[in-house]
Amino acid sequence: MQSVCHCCDWIRHHYGHLSAEYLSLLDQMGGDITKQNAPVLFPTSLYRHIDDAEFEDKVRFLKETIYQITKLFDGNMKSVTWDKKNLDDFLNILERQLENLNSCVSPAMKPERRLKHYFKKLNRKVLRKMNYSAQAWELIRKETKRHLQRLDILAGQMY
Repeated sequence: MQSVCHCCDWIRHHYGHLSAEYLSLLDQMGGDITKQNAPVLFPTSLYRHIDDAEFEDKVRFLKETIYQITKLFDGNMKSVTWDKKNLDDFLNILERQLENLNSCVSPAMKPERRLKHYFKKLNRKVLRKMNYSAQAWELIRKETKRHLQRLDILAGQMY
């Protein structure tokens, strides 16, 4: 695990750059973001709660959210019509962000249970229930964008 100072420097100087890259790729890989709402409510209260948390807890939350997003995108993606290169680049940059955050978080720290539960519900009620359709993946892309934008705000408040 890297020191808190190193993590703080990394978040200050690199997180935003990678975040801007994957948010841009998320927009570029498909058409307009759907106006349809997901059948799972966005966990606004979790984000409000983490806004007041300690630095280490915020880093853990960043890491855990990105990890849960990468797990979502590990499903059956045969029906997506997105630009393949942009999708691959998006996932690679997300993985890079995750690796850097992993080095900042103690493996002994437990993930936020409610966050994990939210992503399981999103997987179950959107991807599985809609049979991994293109429409389901568009909803996932929309929710992913909301999370990544919110994480960007959280990281910006950390220094």
